[in-house]
Amino acid sequence: MTAVAGDNLPVLTLATANPGKVTELVSLLGDRYQIRPRPADLAETDEDRDTLEGNARKKAAEVVAHCGSLAVADDSGLFVAALGGRPGVHTARFAGSNATHDENIDRLLAELTRHPDPAERRAEFRTVIVAAWPDGRELVVEGRVPGTITVERRGDDGFGYDPVFVPDEGEGLTFAQMSLEAKNRISHRARAITALLARL
Repeated sequence: MTAVAGDNLPVLTLATANPGKVTELVSLLGDRYQIRPRPADLAETDEDRDTLEGNARKKAAEVVAHCGSLAVADDSGLFVAALGGRPGVHTARFAGSNATHDENIDRLLAELTRHPDPAERRAEFRTVIVAAWPDGRELVVEGRVPGTITVERRGDDGFGYDPVFVPDEGEGLTFAQMSLEAKNRISHRARAITALLARL
């Protein structure tokens, strides 16, 4: 991916290698910065912290050290009430360290089979974003969106748990049934980025 804005704009390097996240972040930030992808020669970050903020800060620090430019890193999690807040910080690895999106969803739905009532399937997506500069400055913001876990997949767009998450403000649609534009109006990541832009 090449920069998506004019060369006169400041450079911002993304810490994520997730294609779905890159698409969302470029759509939200691309008119203000030269958006550059995570360098191909930078090893994947070991997300071994016990909080979303800890993982995002670690990713941002690695990119800053490698690129010497402003870096933006995020970590997101799905917190399901009936599961005591799981998968939480382990959202991307819920079904194992190398689990696919489908495997993670399968485990989530299996664990919720004893909770068929929508009132018991309440959940919240959270995103923490850390922006870090080479001089040591940083900003930390958070975005949240409450919703419900469905009993089966619905929709073909999005990524991760999008096919089974219905946001309260989504008119009954899962994130995977929404257009990117519609999702970006209410998503946890969009809300976190809005908070970030207000402070940049």
